[in-house]
Amino acid sequence: MLEVKPSPKRNLLLLAGLVVAVGLALSLLVRPGAPGVADPGDRRVLAVATTSIVADAVRQVGGDRVEVVALMGPGIDPHLYQARESDLRALLEADIVFYIGHYLEGRMADTLARVGQQKPSVALAERIDPALLRQAEEDFPGVYDPHIWFDVGLWMEAVRVVRDALAEVDPVHAEVYQENARRYLTELEELDRWVREQVGRIPPERRVLITAHDAFGYFGGAYGFEVYGLQGVTTATEASAADVRALAELIVQRQIPAIFVEETVPPRFILALQEAVLARGFTVEVGGELYSDALGAPGTPGETYLGMVRHNVETIVRALGGAE
Repeated sequence: MLEVKPSPKRNLLLLAGLVVAVGLALSLLVRPGAPGVADPGDRRVLAVATTSIVADAVRQVGGDRVEVVALMGPGIDPHLYQARESDLRALLEADIVFYIGHYLEGRMADTLARVGQQKPSVALAERIDPALLRQAEEDFPGVYDPHIWFDVGLWMEAVRVVRDALAEVDPVHAEVYQENARRYLTELEELDRWVREQVGRIPPERRVLITAHDAFGYFGGAYGFEVYGLQGVTTATEASAADVRALAELIVQRQIPAIFVEETVPPRFILALQEAVLARGFTVEVGGELYSDALGAPGTPGETYLGMVRHNVETIVRALGGAE
């Protein structure tokens, strides 16, 4: 089988280059020291989350007890996001900070590490057993794929991390967080079963998912898909002409009916891939737009995590020829 993957050295050099951003500015605001645990008392806990996906989980578990501020709005690519002055103020005012970690928030990594010296800061992916994580680069052990939310079962582990962290910051209301988490975890269990039922409608030989960047690896592992991305695990990598050619040949050889754009990634690479396939005498459709690294805007199908997953699965099943 043809294997398509970006250069691991290129990925890691870009990741290393991104972890600089606003460290110097933040060092003027944050003094080193052990992080303290906030005591919110009767007021609501102020939680800051980096991405809209993380913020949704915190809202579900926190309920009325937690005010959630998301630094990145709908459709924002966290790999390339640069912290603003208002973000620094929000981080410093928070009782607790939640983020994904494993370099998803590449340009904010140093900022988040410095904030973690002063207050509870929770990197959800880094709190999950590494044995459950997908290695991002085979040649670099310990470098993990941060896109854990594409496996609903793994995202349930992240929700449990949120629950425990909020209970530690606000122990008086720990039972509230326990109950909210129980309710939400039940919904996620039902969602996971639904996903498996839906993807079961696609013939096994058609379960090949090709997207703009390598974000759907956990989805593939959990639900039985081969997954290929034009860009690497981070969108800071650029797809080369060789990457496009190799994937185009794979599509023609396997007669793959559809490829997908992502809401947070410009479509130019996928459109170039479609043209390369056409030049080889085969037509591949753009099967639709998937939510990847961020939720959708309010009022769209992907405004919540539950809605995002349902939209993605319905789009994939329809485009790849799922049986009725």
